[in-house]
This record gives sequence, C-alpha cells and structure tokens, in this order.
Amino acid sequence: MMWRHVIISTRRSWLHGDARGFRSREHRIHSSGDYRNPPGEHAGLLHYHQRRAKGEAIRIPKPLRKEVLRVLLRAIRKSGHRVLVIAVKAKHAHALVELPKDRTHVKRIVGKWKCARSKPIRAHLKGSIWAEGGKYKPVRTRSHQLSAYKYIRDDQGPGARVWTCREGLLPPTRRTES
Repeated sequence: MMWRHVIISTRRSWLHGDARGFRSREHRIHSSGDYRNPPGEHAGLLHYHQRRAKGEAIRIPKPLRKEVLRVLLRAIRKSGHRVLVIAVKAKHAHALVELPKDRTHVKRIVGKWKCARSKPIRAHLKGSIWAEGGKYKPVRTRSHQLSAYKYIRDDQGPGARVWTCREGLLPPTRRTES
C-alpha cells in the first residue's frame, strides 16, 4: 500500500486541445504548455472534441459539492481505504488516499468510487458525473505527503468543499464562492 494524490475530473471539463494544456493517452499528442502557461495550440483538435462531446461539460453546483464530497468519502471508506483529505470543486475532486501500488488495481478501485451516487446527486446531475481515468500520483515521502495534504486542504480556491480527517467538513464561511 502507498499514499496517492488522486485527481478526478468531471465529464467533458478538460478536452483534448484545451488551452490549459493536455496529453493524450501514452502522450501521442501533447501541448507545449500547461494551465499556468496556456499554449493556445491545437484549436482544431479542441473544436473537434467539442463537436463530438455529447452535452455540456459537467459542473458540480456549489450547493451540491458537500453531498458529492460525502458520497466520495463514504465510497472510499466502504472500500476499506484510509483517507486524509478530500476537496470537491466545480470541475474536479482531489483526495489523499492510501491505495495499492498496482496502478491497474487503483484504477478499478477509483472507478467504483466514481459510480457512487445519492438521491440529491441523481436529482440534480443526470448520468455520469466523472470523466474516464484520472491521476493517481504516488506520494513517496513524508514531506511530499504533507505538501499534498496542505495543497488539497488549502489551495483549491473559492467554492471548494473540503473534508479532512482532523477537522471534518469545513464550514462554508471558510470556503466561499467568488
């Protein structure tokens, strides 16, 4: 087992060709920039994926983020894994979770979490919420674990709903939508 920084995005929130940067599977195509230094290339590829995408990008509304967080937390705990912190925003979620070393096994486990739903979520977000795949970054040292924990807890910006193993669910006054 090892700690992993798991990042899952909502469906159609980050398409190939996005100006924030992207990589296709196995890096067959990738942009020269990232979200901090947008490259602006591959506009044709983005246009293609926007036309091909069925429906609008999924955004988790602010009032529903707390429920999405609770459902994710419940699914993680039900699967028997330890979790230190979770943050949910409009287009993605972060979690610091202890998972197996085998990446294939990790993908299967996280895939089951992404299927978890509740009645309030079903009522407001029809169909699939989460995009395929995700990032499952290994956390190899204690200092890396602490910096990942602090990043997930403190640096998700306005509107994030955050849960930590120490504090529980943070009140909305600490995390507000701008």
